[in-house]
Amino acid sequence: MSTYAIDGTVCGEGRLVVATGDITRLRVDAIVNAANSTLMGGGGVDGAIHSGGGSAILEECRTVRRDRYPDGLPTGEAVVTTGGNLPAGHVIHTVGPVWHGGSGGEDELLARAYRSSLELAADRSFQEIAFPAISTGIYGFPRDRAAAIVYRTVTGFLNEHDVPRTVYLVFFAASDARTFLDAVECR
Repeated sequence: MSTYAIDGTVCGEGRLVVATGDITRLRVDAIVNAANSTLMGGGGVDGAIHSGGGSAILEECRTVRRDRYPDGLPTGEAVVTTGGNLPAGHVIHTVGPVWHGGSGGEDELLARAYRSSLELAADRSFQEIAFPAISTGIYGFPRDRAAAIVYRTVTGFLNEHDVPRTVYLVFFAASDARTFLDAVECR
């Protein structure tokens, strides 16, 4: 991964890296956007990706909405666009679930958001992909619960596929990375 200095904990048989940093500054094949269903940008990671990537991302998102998802990207699904002005070549947009107490299928929807993104990466032979923490911010998904789901989903996918070669889980705050590491068997 060619980027500014980023240190991470390697796990998942060397193919999963847990790191802290700014996902918009990574030079990887694709970064994942924790998008809302409109695909038109928003706050947090979504806003930073749209802002850093420029109008090319927004234009492709408008095309996706017009041609494929006129009612918005469904939760758990993913689409890919250019990275625009970002160092990453592509952005994979996925919509994670809003936490409603765990009785609305949130666990499976979160797993599907990660799996759909990984499937797009594999289909395009992306070697390196970076994820933010999907749904654990304003969507309210409990971080430790998400950690177990994400770890199981990502390592399961990597065990069955040769690509992507490396998956980065990039947390903005070191405390969030520590929460993830404490919740899974990755030391």
